Amino acid sequence: MKQRNIWISWAMVVIWMMLIFSFSSQVGSTSGALSGSVVGFIEDIWTRTLPNWPLNLDALHLFIRKAAHFIVYLILGFLTTRALYTSHIPYKKRIFLALLISFLYASSDEIHQSFVPNRGPSFWDVLLDTLGASVGLYCYEKLLKLQTPK
Repeated sequence: MKQRNIWISWAMVVIWMMLIFSFSSQVGSTSGALSGSVVGFIEDIWTRTLPNWPLNLDALHLFIRKAAHFIVYLILGFLTTRALYTSHIPYKKRIFLALLISFLYASSDEIHQSFVPNRGPSFWDVLLDTLGASVGLYCYEKLLKLQTPK
């Protein structure tokens, strides 16, 4: 049973990485359209509820794109930390490896984007992705402490 949990945990990490890869493989126009649809949804709600307050659509679009980076890697950090925990990796080594794996994947993801039309790599996105992974790691460790009897 424990061996099965280890396999499942790592499978979830790999599946999540494949999802990130698929997002990064989208050409610029497709990627922009996806975040643009979220912006359109928010704009619709905003104009109905706060019609007298202006909304900067360019800033909102940038925020949505960067929030997506952060959240996707938050989940990766969480899943990676879980997989390392189920693999019985000690705490300090687990933290280091979770951050290293997330950072290296974020770096390779940005390099991958340099080969996709109308996309390009960004050092700042790697930092944002790693920050998101750090928050995911932190969330997993906090949940673990809450579940562990004292």
